[in-house]
Amino acid sequence: MPAKNSLFFELRNSVVNTLLFVVKTTDLAKIQAELSRRFDMMPEFFANDLVVIDVRRLSSFPRILVIEIAEMLKTFRMHPAGVVAHEEQRLWIQLDTLPFVELRESFIARSSTSISEPLIEATSTISQVMPCNLISKPRSILQADINSSRNSEALVIERPLRSGQQVYAKGDLVVLNLVSYGAEVIAEGSIHIYAPLRGRALAGVHVNYNARIFCMCLEPELISIAGIYQTTETPLDPSVLGKSVQIRLEDEKLIIEPLRLT
Repeated sequence: MPAKNSLFFELRNSVVNTLLFVVKTTDLAKIQAELSRRFDMMPEFFANDLVVIDVRRLSSFPRILVIEIAEMLKTFRMHPAGVVAHEEQRLWIQLDTLPFVELRESFIARSSTSISEPLIEATSTISQVMPCNLISKPRSILQADINSSRNSEALVIERPLRSGQQVYAKGDLVVLNLVSYGAEVIAEGSIHIYAPLRGRALAGVHVNYNARIFCMCLEPELISIAGIYQTTETPLDPSVLGKSVQIRLEDEKLIIEPLRLT
């Protein structure tokens, strides 16, 4: 059948942001307690996120009811969209209602600080239907900025970014104004912010370990390089909080150090 434009609907590829919720225990009470601990401190941090449930860390036995995990996530204002599982796990997951998701590419977002047996891992993924590039909630994406960055040259943003706005750069990203709380800047390369960073900054999002973040005033909700992240759960050292800094990776740990400007 020849391709025609429909008057009633269109099917298009689309970039959709999701989290990968990696289940590492069958103890639902422990998962719920950890969720409560994290999100009571930052109730809006992952609000309205799309989430794919990953059970590949579990063996085929003991089994877990994925639908119970899904309902639990809903109580924390997340929206389960699918399940990632090994082939042998699918037989017992088929009774649940969520669709299976095939991952083509992924990297695990690891905390740069040690947390004893964390139950939650955020992972950037590309799924069978929705290429998911970011660790992020659905936001107001600045489409013109995305289009202008596709040639992988540095993207320059001159205006302030308010809560709910998101900028994505294929190469380096340069921001000349405030990144407010609730705003998000993401780049496949490095991020340079010549103003306060109060929102989230994610550099090297396609596992570019050489990416860096440069900032004139560090007050972030989250910083991340190649998926290795740190949130406000881990207070910044006074020597870098509110200061001009550079952030880089060393042995898969975030190193935050003052910028020498003179």
